[in-house]
Amino acid sequence: MTTTAAETDVSAARRWSMLGASTLAQAASAVAVHGPAFLIPALRDQEGLSLVQAGVVAAAPTVGVMLTLVPWGVVTDRRGERGVLLAGLALTVVAGLASVAAHGLVPMTAALLAAGAAAASANAASGRVVVGWFPPRRRGLAMGIRQMAQPVGVGIAAISIAVVADRHGIGTALLVPTVAAAVAFVVVALVVVDPPRPPARAGAAANPYRADSFLARVHGVSVLLVVPQFLVWTFSLVWLVEERGWTPAAAGTLVAVAQVVAAFGRIAAGQLSDLVGSRMRPLRWVAVAAAVTMGLLGLTAWLDLGVAVVLLVVATVLTVADNGLAFTAVAERAGPFWSGRALGVQNTAQFLTSALVPPFGGLLVTHAGYATAFAVAAVLPLAAVALVPVAEEAELA
Repeated sequence: MTTTAAETDVSAARRWSMLGASTLAQAASAVAVHGPAFLIPALRDQEGLSLVQAGVVAAAPTVGVMLTLVPWGVVTDRRGERGVLLAGLALTVVAGLASVAAHGLVPMTAALLAAGAAAASANAASGRVVVGWFPPRRRGLAMGIRQMAQPVGVGIAAISIAVVADRHGIGTALLVPTVAAAVAFVVVALVVVDPPRPPARAGAAANPYRADSFLARVHGVSVLLVVPQFLVWTFSLVWLVEERGWTPAAAGTLVAVAQVVAAFGRIAAGQLSDLVGSRMRPLRWVAVAAAVTMGLLGLTAWLDLGVAVVLLVVATVLTVADNGLAFTAVAERAGPFWSGRALGVQNTAQFLTSALVPPFGGLLVTHAGYATAFAVAAVLPLAAVALVPVAEEAELA
């Protein structure tokens, strides 16, 4: 994507305000999709579910996201970003209210799946707003800020949903993502404008997947890196409560703080990519660091050392640092006529994988322990190192 004349005509304040609104929309989506993971202690205590059963409930929004990311991307390519954001956020509110009012685990799980399906709209549309309004040499920083929405959203969910569920029940806790989506809807309606697109040229709308393997390799790297990310997100709170003896409030606070630090880590990764003129080299560095940290986390957790808690925070930061780099690279490579679909494929692959992490991770934890699960997850970012397409990356404009 290149800078257009219309892009330069927009004031810096308006451009940054749209970045803020897009970030808020993505944060609300993150609360809706990842928040149910922090219901796991309450589902076990109040509903008597096993860790595997509670993991299935927590994965329901992720499954919903997986089913609708590509369709939302197609609509975004054809109809624009603002309308997709507004429609998706409105439907998220409706589904959230249904989850609050649901009687029984099956209706609640179905409502959570629907909320995830609606919240998926923000993944492609909000990213395209940022890519469309910022020039290449500032896009890494801008997308890093936008990508901080996910860990911030998870942090908000961690510090609020677990505590509210513990004190007031699961239904009341589900009001948190519903209110977040409602606030984001209002802000997007007031601020966001569809970014300009260059005029269509011959070949501009050609399928970028047929040109080379760059996009496919980035998707593959992201799939490998998302496993340790979601393993840490899903089981950090319950590990601290069950293995380290922390209270849900204290554990939720640590997870929230770690997510805030991780959010700034995404900004730093994006800024670094602008400075070095590459998205792929920093992506490879992140993969190496994530592999080392997850391995050390598994070892120290097995030895029951206090430093394992510190490594959990470090792992939380590192395992999300890749997302903005990969997301920006996909949008830039796919171009304005395919980026919605390409980002949909990118996120579908990630969410398909992440949807399997809570139940299978719970199964691994149940039979082998948390330390083994953390150590096994270290193998995947190690495999991702060789897959990062550094040599195939185009120079930033």
